[in-house]
Amino acid sequence: MPESPSALTRLKRPLLYVMSAAYIVAGVAHFLAPKPFAHIVPDELPKPVGLVYLSGLAEVALGLGVLHPRTRSRAARGIVLLLVAVFPANVNMAVRGEGLETVPDRLSGVARAVAWLRLPLQAVLIAWAWWYTDPLPAEE
Repeated sequence: MPESPSALTRLKRPLLYVMSAAYIVAGVAHFLAPKPFAHIVPDELPKPVGLVYLSGLAEVALGLGVLHPRTRSRAARGIVLLLVAVFPANVNMAVRGEGLETVPDRLSGVARAVAWLRLPLQAVLIAWAWWYTDPLPAEE
């Protein structure tokens, strides 16, 4: 008698669609409102708006790529690399408070806490993407 899949295994496919949609929406947001994203790009990097467009394009492409079995593993690895590449912007936001200027004063403490919480969240997002470097159960 075959072993029944774990709850996490049963969620792998639906969570793939959630992850894909999240990256596509985030990537499109980079084109619709690039300035807030550009504010968090470290000053040491050139052409912040260009980098925002580049990362937005990568998010859309990789978000679409994980949907297809033939490109899923490579796209998932690409997401991991993208998350590592944008990590300095998240650190910049937390350490220097970049991008938090537009937050109302009454919410600045919450915004700063969220900026710091984003840092360990990157590890969760990396693990989530890495999960898709292996085929889905039905594709094995």
